[in-house]
Amino acid sequence: QRTYASKINELQSDLAEHKIVIENLEKVDGDRKCYRMVGGVLVERTVKEVIPALTNNRDKLAKLIESLNTQLTDKGAEINAYMEKHNIQIRGQGGENKKEEKEEEVKSGGVLVQ
Repeated sequence: QRTYASKINELQSDLAEHKIVIENLEKVDGDRKCYRMVGGVLVERTVKEVIPALTNNRDKLAKLIESLNTQLTDKGAEINAYMEKHNIQIRGQGGENKKEEKEEEVKSGGVLVQ
């Protein structure tokens, strides 16, 4: 579940970078040179060749993030159902009620009546 969340955060930052780059390239002349990293290699292209590839990648990233979000919620529900079915409790979650009961006992235990 943590790996899903970290991957989603990573992809969201990539998506934000793609959006910024696309916004900046749309302001530039289409015949201007630009460089793109493809598989660790810097490739020289023109702006009009790069923009369609970037928009395609942006759309795929958005779909992937949406898919991972649904998987994360499904996995969370599955884990909660499993924990409830087998009566599994994480330390610190079940102890809150006991602490409140102890505080009430201490408050009422300070007075002696004869």
